[in-house]
Amino acid sequence: MLLIAGLGNPGPKYENHRHNIGFMAVDAIARDHGFGPWRAGFQGAVSEGRLGTEKVLLLKPQTYMNDSGISVSQAANFYKLGPNDVYVIYDEIDLAPMKVRVKAGGGAAGHNGIRSIAAHFGKDFMRVRLGVGHPGDKNKVPGYVLKDFAKAERPWVEAVIEAVSDAVVHLAQQRDSEFMNKVALYLQDRGFGTKPTKQESGFGQKPQQPAKPKDDGENA
Repeated sequence: MLLIAGLGNPGPKYENHRHNIGFMAVDAIARDHGFGPWRAGFQGAVSEGRLGTEKVLLLKPQTYMNDSGISVSQAANFYKLGPNDVYVIYDEIDLAPMKVRVKAGGGAAGHNGIRSIAAHFGKDFMRVRLGVGHPGDKNKVPGYVLKDFAKAERPWVEAVIEAVSDAVVHLAQQRDSEFMNKVALYLQDRGFGTKPTKQESGFGQKPQQPAKPKDDGENA
C-alpha cells in the first residue's frame, strides 16, 4: 500500500493558491482514476482506490500547511508504512514552473509543510516537487505562495496537474524516473517545455534514500 499526500491549506480561500498545487494534484488523481469519495480521516480528507494493482490512500491534510506532519504521520503510522511508501506532492519555489522532480529525503528548503512532516515522521519520505517558480526575493515568498496562480499561469498549471495524474501509476510502481519522464513528455506533447534529456528525465538515476508558528492559518 502507498500513501500519496498532497499539501495545501483547507477552505475556499486558499484553493487556487500556489501553495495548494498538491491538493489540486491529488484531486485530479482521485477523479481520473476512479477513487472513492473523499471522507474525513487522520485529521485530513482521504480517498481510497487503486493505481494498477497497488492499493493507494490519497490524503489532503486539513491541519493547515504548518501542521501537515500531524495528519501524514497519523495515516502512515496507522498503516505501518515506511518512508518509501509515502509520497508527498507539494509546491517547490526552487524549481522553475512546469518542472517536476521526485526525490527521497533531504531538507525542507524553507517549506513549512515538509518541515512538519520531517518533524513528525522523519525526513526520508518521497517528495514529488512541482515547480511554481520563485518571486526573486526571499522576503516575498510568503505572499507569493499564498496567492492565486495568475490567469496567464492557469494553462500550464492545469497541464502539470493532468500530467502528474496521467503518470501517477509509475509512482505506485515506485518507478520514479519513468514517472518524471512521462510527465515531461506529456507536457511536451501539449506544447509546454521541451523533450527531456536523459539526465533531466532521471533515467538511470535512482534517488538516494537517505515549529509551527501561531497565526491566522495563512501558513507559508
